[in-house]
Amino acid sequence: MPTLSLPPAPAELHLAELAEANRPTQLPLLRRIAELLATSPKVTHLLVRGSLASGTADRLSDVDFLVGVHDGALPAFTTALDDLMTVAAGALLPGWRDTIVADLGGVGFVFLVQHEGKMQQVDLYLAPASQVPAIRRKIAGKVLLERELGQISRPQIEAARSFVAEHTSRPRSCTDLLIEHLVLAVLLHKRIQRGQRFVAYAEWHLLHTATKDLIKTALAPASRFWGWYQLREELALTPIGRACLADLDAAISSPAVPTAADVESALDRVLELTKRACPNALDGLADAITAYRTYLELA
Repeated sequence: MPTLSLPPAPAELHLAELAEANRPTQLPLLRRIAELLATSPKVTHLLVRGSLASGTADRLSDVDFLVGVHDGALPAFTTALDDLMTVAAGALLPGWRDTIVADLGGVGFVFLVQHEGKMQQVDLYLAPASQVPAIRRKIAGKVLLERELGQISRPQIEAARSFVAEHTSRPRSCTDLLIEHLVLAVLLHKRIQRGQRFVAYAEWHLLHTATKDLIKTALAPASRFWGWYQLREELALTPIGRACLADLDAAISSPAVPTAADVESALDRVLELTKRACPNALDGLADAITAYRTYLELA
């Protein structure tokens, strides 16, 4: 794997308070990601969110950041994020564009990162710096980094807003939807281990919906029908379509609240479906998926 040379982490990162209040097993990873992000002068704010900020983290908790980025740099920073997280942070896969996180005027990503022989979830919510003061009135978190914003022009603010709107509405590719399955499987394993049946039910439905979207994107990209309508009429015209519909039927016939074995079966099913319906989605991901499944077994 290539190496990335980075400057030293800024001295203004405020990690001591977080370490004293809460010393979770994820703290070394949190520090590593914070130092990595803070090396960019375009990052204006870093806030830790969720259980790591509130002191209620367990061994399954994710590392959750709000990342303020100068409005003028947001498109370039977002575009470079996959490379940064893969090369410098050890992400196993490209980031999943988070469709679960609340809309705060930015773009959310979920990365699966290998750390000390385990797979950890890192959530990064990128927000235009001009929006961070308003966001902080809506969410709780611990501030790790806060820099002077500098000059942000009205055109830069408008360009950042347009970029966020375009990015969040962009149609997802088969590769995007395959990564969504892989991330949701990790989330589901956490819910099952914690006994969070209601959340597991919701995320299990999201997984089935991602399977439907994957099939439609692969086999009926110009579909005129919304959601789950007219699937059989559109897809059952070919042997591949009928096989994919059988996979989808098997998915929705599974229990409403999954077991770990159900999640593993769903992963096996969707990987076979992808090979059949859109094999190009696997280009460049074979080694990453092998590593992902290895780390998932160790979780």
